[in-house]
Amino acid sequence: MAITTLDGKKCLITGAGSGIGHATALAAAAEGAELFLTDINEVGLAHTVEQVGNQGGTVSFSRALDVSDYDAVTAFAADIHDQFGSLDVVMNVAGISAWGTVENLEHRHWKSMIDVNLMGPIHIIESFVPPMVRAGRGGHLVNVSSAAGLLALPWHAAYSASKFGLRGVSEVLRFDLKRHGIGVSLVVPGAVKTPLVGTVEIAGVDRNDPRIEKAIHRFEKRAVSPEKVASCILTGIKKNRYLVYTSPDIRFGYWWARKFSPPYDFVMQKANDQFSKFL
Repeated sequence: MAITTLDGKKCLITGAGSGIGHATALAAAAEGAELFLTDINEVGLAHTVEQVGNQGGTVSFSRALDVSDYDAVTAFAADIHDQFGSLDVVMNVAGISAWGTVENLEHRHWKSMIDVNLMGPIHIIESFVPPMVRAGRGGHLVNVSSAAGLLALPWHAAYSASKFGLRGVSEVLRFDLKRHGIGVSLVVPGAVKTPLVGTVEIAGVDRNDPRIEKAIHRFEKRAVSPEKVASCILTGIKKNRYLVYTSPDIRFGYWWARKFSPPYDFVMQKANDQFSKFL
Protein backbone atom coordinates (compact mmCIF):
# COMPACT_ATOMS: atom_id res chain seq x y z
CA MET A 1 0.00 0.00 0.00
CA ALA A 2 1.24 3.46 -0.88
CA ILE A 3 3.08 5.48 1.76
CA THR A 4 1.10 8.69 2.27
CA THR A 5 2.78 9.71 5.52
CA LEU A 6 6.12 8.93 7.14
CA ASP A 7 4.69 9.21 10.64
CA GLY A 8 5.44 5.94 12.44
CA LYS A 9 7.03 4.37 9.34
CA LYS A 10 10.27 2.42 9.67
CA CYS A 11 12.73 4.07 7.28
CA LEU A 12 16.23 2.97 6.30
CA ILE A 13 18.60 5.64 4.97
CA THR A 14 22.11 4.87 3.70
CA GLY A 15 24.73 7.60 3.45
CA ALA A 16 23.13 9.26 6.47
CA GLY A 17 26.39 10.73 7.77
CA SER A 18 26.50 13.74 5.44
CA GLY A 19 24.97 15.54 2.49
CA ILE A 20 21.65 14.33 1.09
CA GLY A 21 21.46 11.35 3.46
CA HIS A 22 21.96 13.55 6.53
CA ALA A 23 19.36 16.07 5.37
CA THR A 24 16.88 13.32 4.51
CA ALA A 25 17.31 11.70 7.93
CA LEU A 26 16.52 14.99 9.68
CA ALA A 27 13.55 15.69 7.42
CA ALA A 28 12.11 12.17 7.81
CA ALA A 29 12.56 12.29 11.59
CA ALA A 30 10.74 15.64 11.70
CA GLU A 31 7.77 13.94 10.03
CA GLY A 32 7.70 11.18 12.65
CA ALA A 33 9.62 8.41 10.90
CA GLU A 34 11.40 5.73 12.91
CA LEU A 35 14.93 5.75 11.50
CA PHE A 36 17.46 3.05 10.69
CA LEU A 37 20.69 4.69 9.57
CA THR A 38 24.03 3.73 8.13
CA ASP A 39 27.10 5.41 6.64
CA ILE A 40 30.71 4.41 6.10
CA ASN A 41 31.76 7.48 8.14
CA GLU A 42 31.26 6.53 11.78
CA VAL A 43 31.81 10.09 13.06
CA GLY A 44 29.36 11.62 10.59
CA LEU A 45 26.79 8.94 11.34
CA ALA A 46 27.07 9.53 15.08
CA HIS A 47 26.58 13.26 14.50
CA THR A 48 23.39 12.61 12.52
CA VAL A 49 22.06 10.26 15.20
CA GLU A 50 22.79 12.87 17.88
CA GLN A 51 21.17 15.66 15.86
CA VAL A 52 18.02 13.61 15.21
CA GLY A 53 17.78 12.89 18.93
CA ASN A 54 18.27 16.53 19.85
CA GLN A 55 15.37 17.44 17.58
CA GLY A 56 13.09 14.87 19.20
CA GLY A 57 13.36 12.25 16.45
CA THR A 58 13.84 8.50 16.79
CA VAL A 59 16.81 6.47 15.57
CA SER A 60 16.07 2.87 16.49
CA PHE A 61 19.21 1.38 14.94
CA SER A 62 22.40 2.69 13.37
CA ARG A 63 25.67 1.10 12.29
CA ALA A 64 28.70 2.32 10.37
CA LEU A 65 29.40 0.08 7.38
CA ASP A 66 30.43 0.03 3.73
CA VAL A 67 27.41 -0.75 1.54
CA SER A 68 29.72 -2.38 -1.01
CA ASP A 69 30.50 -5.06 1.61
CA TYR A 70 27.77 -7.66 1.05
CA ASP A 71 28.45 -9.56 4.29
CA ALA A 72 28.30 -6.36 6.35
CA VAL A 73 24.98 -5.38 4.75
CA THR A 74 23.39 -8.81 5.24
CA ALA A 75 24.47 -8.89 8.92
CA PHE A 76 23.08 -5.37 9.36
CA ALA A 77 19.76 -6.40 7.78
CA ALA A 78 19.54 -9.59 9.85
CA ASP A 79 20.01 -7.67 13.09
CA ILE A 80 17.35 -5.13 12.13
CA HIS A 81 14.84 -7.76 11.04
CA ASP A 82 15.41 -9.85 14.18
CA GLN A 83 14.67 -6.88 16.42
CA PHE A 84 12.19 -4.79 14.43
CA GLY A 85 10.77 -6.87 11.58
CA SER A 86 10.49 -5.64 8.00
CA LEU A 87 10.80 -1.97 7.11
CA ASP A 88 8.39 0.37 5.31
CA VAL A 89 10.74 2.65 3.38
CA VAL A 90 14.23 1.88 2.06
CA MET A 91 16.35 4.78 0.78
CA ASN A 92 19.62 4.18 -1.10
CA VAL A 93 21.40 7.51 -0.78
CA ALA A 94 25.07 6.57 -0.23
CA GLY A 95 27.35 7.22 -3.17
CA ILE A 96 30.75 8.41 -4.37
CA SER A 97 31.94 10.17 -7.50
CA ALA A 98 34.95 10.36 -9.83
CA TRP A 99 35.16 12.10 -13.19
CA GLY A 100 37.57 11.95 -16.09
CA THR A 101 38.03 11.09 -19.75
CA VAL A 102 38.49 7.45 -20.70
CA GLU A 103 42.26 7.78 -21.23
CA ASN A 104 42.67 9.22 -17.73
CA LEU A 105 40.29 7.03 -15.75
CA GLU A 106 41.98 4.11 -14.00
CA HIS A 107 40.52 0.70 -13.25
CA ARG A 108 40.08 1.69 -9.60
CA HIS A 109 37.75 4.52 -10.66
CA TRP A 110 35.49 2.24 -12.68
CA LYS A 111 35.46 -0.46 -9.99
CA SER A 112 34.78 1.85 -7.06
CA MET A 113 31.88 3.52 -8.90
CA ILE A 114 30.24 0.16 -9.60
CA ASP A 115 31.01 -1.30 -6.16
CA VAL A 116 29.58 1.60 -4.15
CA ASN A 117 27.00 3.26 -6.42
CA LEU A 118 25.49 0.16 -8.01
CA MET A 119 26.36 -2.96 -6.02
CA GLY A 120 25.84 -1.07 -2.73
CA PRO A 121 22.18 -0.30 -3.50
CA ILE A 122 21.74 -3.83 -4.87
CA HIS A 123 23.01 -5.26 -1.58
CA ILE A 124 20.50 -3.10 0.30
CA ILE A 125 17.68 -4.02 -2.08
CA GLU A 126 18.24 -7.76 -1.90
CA SER A 127 18.56 -7.63 1.90
CA PHE A 128 15.58 -5.39 2.70
CA VAL A 129 13.03 -5.48 -0.13
CA PRO A 130 12.10 -9.22 -0.13
CA PRO A 131 11.08 -9.00 3.57
CA MET A 132 8.91 -5.99 2.65
CA VAL A 133 7.27 -8.09 -0.06
CA ARG A 134 6.64 -10.98 2.34
CA ALA A 135 5.18 -8.65 4.98
CA GLY A 136 2.47 -7.59 2.55
CA ARG A 137 2.18 -4.03 3.90
CA GLY A 138 3.41 -2.30 0.77
CA GLY A 139 6.07 0.37 1.18
CA HIS A 140 8.50 2.42 -0.85
CA LEU A 141 11.99 2.10 -2.32
CA VAL A 142 14.08 5.20 -3.08
CA ASN A 143 17.21 5.01 -5.22
CA VAL A 144 19.28 8.17 -5.57
CA SER A 145 20.76 8.16 -9.06
CA SER A 146 21.82 11.37 -10.77
CA ALA A 147 21.33 13.55 -13.81
CA ALA A 148 24.29 11.47 -14.99
CA GLY A 149 21.95 8.48 -14.92
CA LEU A 150 19.71 10.17 -17.49
CA LEU A 151 22.01 12.21 -19.71
CA ALA A 152 25.47 11.83 -21.26
CA LEU A 153 27.36 14.38 -19.17
CA PRO A 154 31.01 15.07 -20.08
CA TRP A 155 33.73 13.23 -18.13
CA HIS A 156 31.11 11.05 -16.39
CA ALA A 157 31.62 7.66 -18.09
CA ALA A 158 32.53 5.72 -14.91
CA TYR A 159 30.03 7.57 -12.74
CA SER A 160 27.31 7.19 -15.36
CA ALA A 161 28.00 3.47 -15.65
CA SER A 162 26.90 3.12 -12.03
CA LYS A 163 24.06 5.65 -12.12
CA PHE A 164 22.58 4.38 -15.41
CA GLY A 165 22.80 0.90 -13.89
CA LEU A 166 20.86 1.99 -10.81
CA ARG A 167 18.31 3.64 -13.06
CA GLY A 168 17.90 0.32 -14.91
CA VAL A 169 17.36 -1.59 -11.67
CA SER A 170 14.83 1.01 -10.55
CA GLU A 171 12.94 1.01 -13.82
CA VAL A 172 12.41 -2.77 -13.69
CA LEU A 173 11.51 -2.76 -9.98
CA ARG A 174 9.06 0.10 -10.59
CA PHE A 175 6.88 -2.29 -12.56
CA ASP A 176 7.81 -5.50 -10.71
CA LEU A 177 6.99 -4.21 -7.21
CA LYS A 178 3.75 -2.48 -8.13
CA ARG A 179 1.73 -5.67 -7.56
CA HIS A 180 3.06 -5.73 -3.99
CA GLY A 181 2.02 -2.15 -3.30
CA ILE A 182 5.66 -1.04 -3.11
CA GLY A 183 6.39 2.23 -4.89
CA VAL A 184 9.76 3.06 -6.42
CA SER A 185 11.32 6.51 -6.74
CA LEU A 186 14.40 7.27 -8.81
CA VAL A 187 15.94 10.54 -7.62
CA VAL A 188 17.92 12.36 -10.31
CA PRO A 189 19.65 15.39 -8.79
CA GLY A 190 21.67 17.81 -10.84
CA ALA A 191 24.09 20.01 -8.94
CA VAL A 192 23.85 19.66 -5.15
CA LYS A 193 25.87 21.49 -2.49
CA THR A 194 27.38 18.49 -0.69
CA PRO A 195 30.92 17.64 0.51
CA LEU A 196 31.19 15.49 -2.64
CA VAL A 197 31.69 18.65 -4.73
CA GLY A 198 34.84 19.57 -2.85
CA THR A 199 36.31 16.06 -2.79
CA VAL A 200 35.37 14.56 -6.15
CA GLU A 201 38.45 13.19 -7.92
CA ILE A 202 38.89 14.38 -11.51
CA ALA A 203 41.31 12.00 -13.20
CA GLY A 204 44.06 13.72 -15.17
CA VAL A 205 43.10 17.20 -13.98
CA ASP A 206 44.74 19.50 -11.44
CA ARG A 207 41.94 20.71 -9.17
CA ASN A 208 44.04 23.77 -8.30
CA ASP A 209 44.01 24.92 -11.92
CA PRO A 210 42.21 28.32 -11.88
CA ARG A 211 40.00 27.21 -14.79
CA ILE A 212 38.89 24.14 -12.86
CA GLU A 213 38.29 26.17 -9.70
CA LYS A 214 36.20 28.62 -11.74
CA ALA A 215 34.16 25.76 -13.23
CA ILE A 216 33.55 24.24 -9.79
CA HIS A 217 32.48 27.65 -8.50
CA ARG A 218 29.95 27.96 -11.34
CA PHE A 219 28.70 24.46 -10.49
CA GLU A 220 28.25 25.39 -6.84
CA LYS A 221 26.35 28.59 -7.74
CA ARG A 222 23.77 26.51 -9.61
CA ALA A 223 23.60 23.79 -6.96
CA VAL A 224 20.59 23.21 -4.72
CA SER A 225 20.90 22.46 -1.02
CA PRO A 226 20.75 18.93 0.43
CA GLU A 227 17.66 20.08 2.33
CA LYS A 228 15.92 20.88 -0.97
CA VAL A 229 16.76 17.39 -2.27
CA ALA A 230 15.50 15.81 0.96
CA SER A 231 12.21 17.68 0.63
CA CYS A 232 11.84 16.48 -2.97
CA ILE A 233 12.54 12.88 -1.88
CA LEU A 234 9.91 12.89 0.86
CA THR A 235 7.35 14.48 -1.46
CA GLY A 236 8.20 11.88 -4.09
CA ILE A 237 7.51 9.07 -1.62
CA LYS A 238 4.18 10.49 -0.45
CA LYS A 239 3.01 11.22 -4.00
CA ASN A 240 4.40 7.91 -5.30
CA ARG A 241 6.44 9.61 -8.03
CA TYR A 242 8.85 7.50 -10.02
CA LEU A 243 11.14 10.24 -11.32
CA VAL A 244 12.04 12.74 -8.62
CA TYR A 245 13.70 15.87 -9.97
CA THR A 246 15.43 18.44 -7.80
CA SER A 247 15.85 21.17 -10.42
CA PRO A 248 13.99 22.19 -13.61
CA ASP A 249 17.04 21.97 -15.90
CA ILE A 250 17.31 18.20 -15.51
CA ARG A 251 13.57 17.74 -15.95
CA PHE A 252 13.70 19.65 -19.25
CA GLY A 253 16.84 17.87 -20.46
CA TYR A 254 15.36 14.44 -19.90
CA TRP A 255 12.01 15.43 -21.40
CA TRP A 256 13.88 16.51 -24.52
CA ALA A 257 15.74 13.19 -24.64
CA ARG A 258 12.65 11.05 -24.09
CA LYS A 259 9.56 12.74 -25.50
CA PHE A 260 7.64 9.53 -26.12
CA SER A 261 7.66 8.02 -22.63
CA PRO A 262 3.91 7.52 -21.91
CA PRO A 263 3.40 4.72 -24.49
CA TYR A 264 6.60 3.09 -23.27
CA ASP A 265 5.40 3.15 -19.64
CA PHE A 266 2.05 1.62 -20.62
CA VAL A 267 3.61 -1.20 -22.66
CA MET A 268 6.23 -2.03 -20.02
CA GLN A 269 3.61 -2.27 -17.26
CA LYS A 270 1.42 -4.53 -19.41
CA ALA A 271 4.41 -6.72 -20.27
CA ASN A 272 5.34 -7.01 -16.59
CA ASP A 273 1.77 -7.90 -15.67
CA GLN A 274 1.78 -10.67 -18.29
CA PHE A 275 5.07 -12.12 -17.04
CA SER A 276 3.77 -12.05 -13.46
CA LYS A 277 1.12 -14.59 -14.47
CA PHE A 278 3.86 -17.21 -14.80
CA LEU A 279 4.86 -16.87 -11.14
